[in-house]
Amino acid sequence: MTALIPAPPAHDHTTIPIYKLYGYGNVWTSPDPLFCETIAAQEKLHNWHVTAHKHTDLFQILFLQSGDATVVLDGQARALSAKPAGPRSGGRRNGAPSLPSGAGHVVLIPQRVVHEFIFQPGAGGYILTLTYALLQPLCQRHGLGLHALSDPALLALGAEDDYTSRTFDQLDLEYHRPHQPQRGPLLEALLGAILVWIHRHHAPGPEKLAGQAPGDLHLARYAQMIETHFSRQHQVHWYAGRLGMTAAHLNAIAQTLAGKTALRLIHERLLLEARRELIYTTRPISTIADSLGFADPGYFTRFFKRLSGLSPKDFRRRTLGGGAPAPDAHTTGS
Repeated sequence: MTALIPAPPAHDHTTIPIYKLYGYGNVWTSPDPLFCETIAAQEKLHNWHVTAHKHTDLFQILFLQSGDATVVLDGQARALSAKPAGPRSGGRRNGAPSLPSGAGHVVLIPQRVVHEFIFQPGAGGYILTLTYALLQPLCQRHGLGLHALSDPALLALGAEDDYTSRTFDQLDLEYHRPHQPQRGPLLEALLGAILVWIHRHHAPGPEKLAGQAPGDLHLARYAQMIETHFSRQHQVHWYAGRLGMTAAHLNAIAQTLAGKTALRLIHERLLLEARRELIYTTRPISTIADSLGFADPGYFTRFFKRLSGLSPKDFRRRTLGGGAPAPDAHTTGS
């Protein structure tokens, strides 16, 4: 296996950094469709702090096996603790709501979710990064729907889930034996066991994970199409035509299974991307509006305020702690 050579983290805050592997640039340099690294390795590479970034075409699984960490997912911070020797009541650390300690925590991070990891020294566990080209056929083979997950999720291991912790250990061990016979099938088997555990413990809503019913499959395909095309501002009938149905039929599926109109799902995806840009970049609001397909910054401001209750400028100011707003010299409206 060719050793990966770390590259320095990006310092350009005008855009959200996109990596294939954090710190290694935007090229997938691993010879495998899976990359396994330990949390302990983050001490040497990144001083325990993986700064905010996102991935495309990659799914990540963070397993905090021991110690403490704060994960920030699309601007929402959660403090995690894995201390099997003794339970600790939930509280707050560093201002982030915390989950009770236990046998460990698993964090699911689909593509395009902006995430940041802040590990306390001595934390242990693993970060798995896998391509969707690996994830999708594995999910289909085992009847899972994790490849359609669009929102991050936090799962806690119980004392009865020790085998899952051991499976992570075994996967890491096998991953770092590149010349073992039948290494690929064994890695897929170990990863499959982890994915099945995740599927069992994640309580999926029909709008998140595709089931086998036709409506679920249509909604999952619609969500994937939105993920690809949301910034182009296509109308519902454009998506419906490519799904082979009428806009009314697609809207009925969305309302029945997701409890929202088909148009609302498009708007929520636009809002999510706008929030990410406002939190993680200093780009002018007019530039953000243009990148999301809004020809008029004023219309973008009205759209954002209608869905979130705040103007983009007020949202950015409040999220960043009430400081001075980022430069918006070319923005009309606020």
